[in-house]
Amino acid sequence: MPSCTPFFCLYALYVLRREAARSLGLLMQDSENTPPLNTPTRHDAHGSYGVAQTVEDFRHNLAQVRARIAAACERVGREAGEVRLLPVSKTVDEARLRAAYAAGCRFFAENRPQEAVRKSEELADLDGLRWSVIGHLQTNKAKLVAGCAEEFQALDSLRVAEALERRLQQLGRGLDVLVQVNTSNEASKFGLPPEEVAAFLRQLGAFPALRVRGLMTLAMLSEDARAVRACFVRLRSLRDALRQDAPVGVVLDELSMGMSGDFEIAIEEGATIVRVGQAIFGSRAPVSAG
Repeated sequence: MPSCTPFFCLYALYVLRREAARSLGLLMQDSENTPPLNTPTRHDAHGSYGVAQTVEDFRHNLAQVRARIAAACERVGREAGEVRLLPVSKTVDEARLRAAYAAGCRFFAENRPQEAVRKSEELADLDGLRWSVIGHLQTNKAKLVAGCAEEFQALDSLRVAEALERRLQQLGRGLDVLVQVNTSNEASKFGLPPEEVAAFLRQLGAFPALRVRGLMTLAMLSEDARAVRACFVRLRSLRDALRQDAPVGVVLDELSMGMSGDFEIAIEEGATIVRVGQAIFGSRAPVSAG
């Protein structure tokens, strides 16, 4: 019998357990009494959100997003408190960020580390404000993330891990990280192929300043809700398989998946962090996913 990689052995075990649960009627979504989820995407609204300017604008938008989160959780028997809303503030200016803070935001996410550093300095007077970097990182920018961020969600390279570790050790601090996975198999997206994640996690033990908290993915930008959902299912299934034999120090509690147009589907499939930009801040230029 041919041997298999640790990941595929774990994944095969997960599938067998899932099939056993299905045969026993333990999977709620497969029950005859539970209708299949057919939540649509909202990608058709991309680029058409009104721009939030005032504290009241942000309070209104945050309330709407939180209501969508709560409804998605209710559909699958989850508590809304299980999901962290992470506002994506790329291209948003200081005045609007201050209004969002006054409306209750305490954690902002940026794609570009330079922008995260600049804004963290501009808003240094705001108590309790934290920063996450969620975009692809080059090694020469690792020092920026190490210096200003509480969290980095796009780790997919040992070279970046080494650069972050070196700078974090110099600063005497740690960093929460999520490993980015390319679940859509699109060449345009960063992230590790699912079959490479297990080996990557084992190597991260060499970097004690990096606290591995979970996985992150970007679903395909499509109005085909089934194709989008498949990306989220892929990440959750991978996480469930890997956490059964996770290396010491690796915690896989977090699943960061879902943006303004698809976070409800992501929540239905287990997201614990949703990265929402346009539905909170409004449409931005140039147009990009968020």
